[in-house]
Amino acid sequence: MHRSGDLDAEPVDGKSDGTLHQQLVAGTAGAGTSPHLAALQRIADENGGNRASPSPGYDASVEYVVEVLTAAGYDVSTPTYPLPKRRRREGEKWCRQVVAQTRTGDPGRVVLIGAHLDSVRKGPGINDNGSGVSALLEIATQLGGSPLVRNAVRFGFWGSEEDDLKGSIHYAKTLTRRDRDDILAYVNVDMVASPNAGYFVLGGEGKSRKKFGPPGSGQVVLVLVEQLAAAGVVARTVPLDDESDYAPFVEAGIPTAGVMAGDTLKKTEKQAQRWGGKAGVKFDPNYHTPRDRLEALDRTVMQRFTSALAGTVAHFAMSPDGRPSSGGSIG
Repeated sequence: MHRSGDLDAEPVDGKSDGTLHQQLVAGTAGAGTSPHLAALQRIADENGGNRASPSPGYDASVEYVVEVLTAAGYDVSTPTYPLPKRRRREGEKWCRQVVAQTRTGDPGRVVLIGAHLDSVRKGPGINDNGSGVSALLEIATQLGGSPLVRNAVRFGFWGSEEDDLKGSIHYAKTLTRRDRDDILAYVNVDMVASPNAGYFVLGGEGKSRKKFGPPGSGQVVLVLVEQLAAAGVVARTVPLDDESDYAPFVEAGIPTAGVMAGDTLKKTEKQAQRWGGKAGVKFDPNYHTPRDRLEALDRTVMQRFTSALAGTVAHFAMSPDGRPSSGGSIG
């Protein structure tokens, strides 16, 4: 297990790719997400039972994420976005989200991975999306702020996803053309500890950019599928939609994919045979309710997704070839 800080790696010379991958996957193989999940649950419990943006629970979540990333050695910022009018508290029109980037790696070639930080107002949102936030924090902590990588790694923690993606939309719209061109790939992480889980990778290859992502997205999907296979599960690829923070990055023309363990749809017999769990039951019966708590999570599912995402970050952080290619087949 590597300490918080810089992940050890050999010089960036082609032979180090596998070393970084092995170290980062191994470093995230333990229970490192648990303190983050517990912290987010505690924050919700102390602030009216939710972490919705804007709210004291959301503000405390922002502060917690900033503290973890700063301690891990990242350059951390809290860019703001305009709140929907219906959500504005007295005298408050803007809300913060969190962006952190490694101090090493080519800043003109950025791997971006993101998760929404807010919950709904009806519950603490520990699967949706404390699980995604905790996976990112564990990967970021194990990677460290100054790893020996070819490409910079950026972590985004978006606000107001539950209010029509307001945070990520504003972030993507404020990127300059050069900023957009600098991003090699975006990976979205939204709900990765569902109690009756599936293993879904969103995006792929097809004629519809809205459903499958811009050119290069198929390669991002392929890497995610391969990394989930290495974690011991066979993923299913499904189309993108407008329901999570990948949408604005698709619109911006950035190669994009996402992962999720499922929400309100019911698991089929075939899916239960493939992944275990109960057919005819929702992937997450606690979705958008007060029951979306720490004790409802499937920690094995959480670990598999975290390891797969760590491997994906390592893959693109060490990629020497620029943007993902549009080639590669997916299942």
